[in-house]
Formats: sequence, C-alpha cells, structure tokens
Amino acid sequence: MSDNAFCPRTPQWSLRPRARAWRCGPAPARVRHFHTALPGYAPTPLTELPALAHELGVGRVFVKDESCRLGLPAFKALGATWAVHRTLAERAASGAGPGPVVLVTATDGNHGRAVARTARLLGQHAHVFVPRGVHPTAVEAIAAEKAEVSEVPGPYDEAVRRAAEAAAAPDAVLVQDTAWPGYERIPGWIVEGYSTLCAEIDEQLAAVGAAEGPDLVSIPVGVGSLAQAVVTHYRSRPSGHAPALLSVEPRSAACVLESLTRGEPVTVTGGHTTMAGLNCGTPSSIAWPYLRGGLDAAVAVPDTDSAHAAARLAALGISSGPCGAAALAGLRTVLTDAGGEQRRTALGLAGTSVVVLLSTEGRDANPHSVTDH
Repeated sequence: MSDNAFCPRTPQWSLRPRARAWRCGPAPARVRHFHTALPGYAPTPLTELPALAHELGVGRVFVKDESCRLGLPAFKALGATWAVHRTLAERAASGAGPGPVVLVTATDGNHGRAVARTARLLGQHAHVFVPRGVHPTAVEAIAAEKAEVSEVPGPYDEAVRRAAEAAAAPDAVLVQDTAWPGYERIPGWIVEGYSTLCAEIDEQLAAVGAAEGPDLVSIPVGVGSLAQAVVTHYRSRPSGHAPALLSVEPRSAACVLESLTRGEPVTVTGGHTTMAGLNCGTPSSIAWPYLRGGLDAAVAVPDTDSAHAAARLAALGISSGPCGAAALAGLRTVLTDAGGEQRRTALGLAGTSVVVLLSTEGRDANPHSVTDH
C-alpha cells in the first residue's frame, strides 16, 4: 500500500492552464511507414485495466506497454532506428565512403542499447558512454550488442559531454537523444521516431470504442524527448479533442518541473534514483519549447512511489520497470495526494475520462527492484 494512505502529501507539481490551446506542426507521416517495414515490427499492446480506473476514479485506463519493442524491452528503438536510418542515408547522399561508421551515444540504459542493436544489425560500430548509477546488468546488455562501452564516473550530463567529444573522431557520428544549441538535427529525428508510438495509440483506442482519444496522457520524462513527441502529436491537430498531458520525473532529477516553475530551462544536480532512464539534469533544447507550450502539468515522484506503481502493474499483468511505472506513480500522486480534487478539476478529469499511461520500459530494461531502495 502507498505511503499516501497514511500521510497525505502536497506533491511537487506545476500546472500550465493554457497548454491545450497551444499548437505546433505534426511529425512526418513517413516515420510510421519506415517502422512498419522493419523486420519484427508490430504495435505494442495498449492494455485496458479497469481496476486502475476504479482506483483512480476515472472511466477507463489504458497502459501502452513498451516492454517488448522491436525485440528490446523499451520504446527507445523507435527513435534510434529512424535517426540512424536518416544519418546513414545522408552520409551516403553526401558521397561519404561505404565503410562502417561508429555511432556514439551516452545513455542511462535503453537508448544506448537501442543504438548498439541498430548498429549491429546494420553492420556499423557503436561506442556507448554510461554514467554512474546504471545497473551492471543494463551495462552488460549494451556490451552484448557488440558495442564498446565506456563507464563515466559522473552523471548523465557528463556522459553526454564525453560522448560528444568522442564523436569528433573521423568516421564517427553522435546519435544522442538530447539536444543543445548546435546539435539538434539528429535529436530531432529521434523525436520523430517516437511518433509511431502515438499513432498506434490512436488506432488502438479507436478499435475499442474510444475514437475521440484520451482525456489525459501520463508521460515519464528525462530530457523531454518522448514528451516532445507526445506534445507534437496531440498539439498539432487544428481542432477537435485535446487531452491533458502530464509529465512525470524523479524528485532527484526534476529538471523539467524546475524549468517550468522558473519559466526557463535550467540544470539541476541529480542524485541517485532507480528511475535510471529519467535521471537527467537538463532539458533537451529542442524539447523545451514544446514542454513549455504544450504540457498541462508536471509532477515529481520519489522512488518508493515508482516501486509501488511497478508492483501494482505487475499484479495486473504488466511488466514495467521503474521508469515505465512512473506514469502511474505520477498520476496517483496528482489525483490522490493532498489537494487531489482541485488538481483533478484543473486537468479536466471526470468519472468518464479516458487515461493513457505510457509504460516506457519493461522490467527487463531496468534491473532495479524494490529491494534496491
């Protein structure tokens, strides 16, 4: 049972009242066509959980289960495959030599493994920088994809810096899922890759009688690239139903929440969290305008809440790691902690609302467990 039942808390939270009126351009339609042509592609499940709907006081709850995406236990392969495809195509068009390149990246686990897998399947090389705090089993999974792995005795932002330096070598290219001024095109392709996940949700909801789409989507957030893709998907529609979009971060690395609170992108000093893939200190530069404009709310949760949420999802048949379970943990916090009814009203939720939780990784993606806390 959650600690909330015994000691109501006021959550770390930010509300953006005008987000549903914000608009942007759509993701390219060709991304979905690219993914559907990949060997082994299939839409990941969108599983309805009536028990959670009852617990949260809404009409229907669906979990987008990314525990097996293109043979990997997280959604990251969507961005990595599209970005690497675009990168190699541009190199070929520019007349670069036919020899293999080194795809360099930094990762908290899932993105690096996806880049390494893509490199191996395409006959390329991969060099992956891993910050402190990533579970050894996750590091071993990256190395098993035949990647060179360099462990960095510092946080994620330091691993990104080291990867960028290594990518300056001849026949190397940085494939990073965060952006900064001067490095934005490839991260933009990664964000485009994630749009396939959102397109699948549209089709899956329509198939079960919820064609208007969700009333709220809960999104685990690190640097904000997936959230940028979700905002792009739902805020690029010129009219019609616009859902509330909620970002969820670890309390120890809540760079998006802090940035929204201050009104400008900031860097926070992260600590240890079992939500390793969300342990990021700086929002992506290309994500920030979308997060500031299109997110309705942001919340930060402790590791214990994520662990409780993962256990609840497991009991309902969903394999979810700490990052994936953050989507449920954040929504629980928003709706059930002190002041929950006011936040429910602010988000426009009612007893008939449709909620989608993005469970971005399976248990196998992140070996951290309740016993690690």
